[in-house]
Amino acid sequence: MNKVVWKLGMVLALFSILLISACAKPPTEEMAKADKAIADAKAKEADLYVPDIFTKAQDQMNKANEMVTAKKYKEAKTAALEVVKLTQEAVSLIEQNKQKMKEELEKMLPDLQKALDETKSAATAAIKKKAVSSKEELQSTIGKFELDMTSVKEQLQAGKIKQASDLAKMLLEQINAQKQSLIDMAAQQKPAKK
Repeated sequence: MNKVVWKLGMVLALFSILLISACAKPPTEEMAKADKAIADAKAKEADLYVPDIFTKAQDQMNKANEMVTAKKYKEAKTAALEVVKLTQEAVSLIEQNKQKMKEELEKMLPDLQKALDETKSAATAAIKKKAVSSKEELQSTIGKFELDMTSVKEQLQAGKIKQASDLAKMLLEQINAQKQSLIDMAAQQKPAKK
């Protein structure tokens, strides 16, 4: 009789566990909070200024969604809570990283202006030596560089630090490449006859 009661108790316990796990509900509240946290962090530009942590948060969100699909609700809830934690961390670092990027950009601006001035001098020398095929094309390129330089400064003033930084880095590369090209062309040309 004791064995029968014991077996019956085990069967009931096992059945209860199965019933409870079968009735587990998806962590909809946690998932909604995680979705909102991602959206809020992106709206505050965490994806631009704290991309590593923001990407981790997105990866955790994807994992949480996969866990919900696989009906692994406990793991999904844990991942969703991690998303909220990561996005809070990212948001807390935005201003610090933005300020650091702004300082780096402000330090880069004199180098950028110097490179532009050197390119103008190299262009003048190349034109005098008749080393360039199209004076107008060269002037147009330099004009574009000047417009881009103005755009960098305007974006910096408008608080679009990441965009200004990216444009400044690209512009510095382009200016330096143009300057080197002009120097090389001028070196290959003989001086123009007077």
